[in-house]
Amino acid sequence: MKRGYWLLLAALLFLGWKAWQRHAPVGATSVATGDVATTPIAAEAAPTEAAAGGYPREVAQTLALVQAGGPFRYDRDGVVFGNFEHHLPERPRGYYHEYTVPTPGARNRGARRIITGGEPPSEYWYTGDHYDSFTRLDPGAMR
Repeated sequence: MKRGYWLLLAALLFLGWKAWQRHAPVGATSVATGDVATTPIAAEAAPTEAAAGGYPREVAQTLALVQAGGPFRYDRDGVVFGNFEHHLPERPRGYYHEYTVPTPGARNRGARRIITGGEPPSEYWYTGDHYDSFTRLDPGAMR
């Protein structure tokens, strides 16, 4: 009985942690169709000045850092993105890398990321809802 209790407690703690990680800040909208989105997400988590393409200005700032090779604010920036949700086109492991797009007011890394594809990167994706949906970025349009 005790073992079952501990397994249940561990499962609940894990699910709570995952829910906390995926929690979008108040006011965020999410487009989760299961398909790769091709248009920008309509609203963002925090009130930030919009950059080109309707994205928050932090997206353009992070994209510029990615293209310059850093420096990056977060230790996890540049790690391999596994595409476990299968929302992006299937590619070999190591093809995708992720970078944090800061969310003003967030206590942690927030939900926003840029995912790059290729080495050097030849494609760029943005998610504002922690991998639930993606929009393809055009770096030329972000300037």
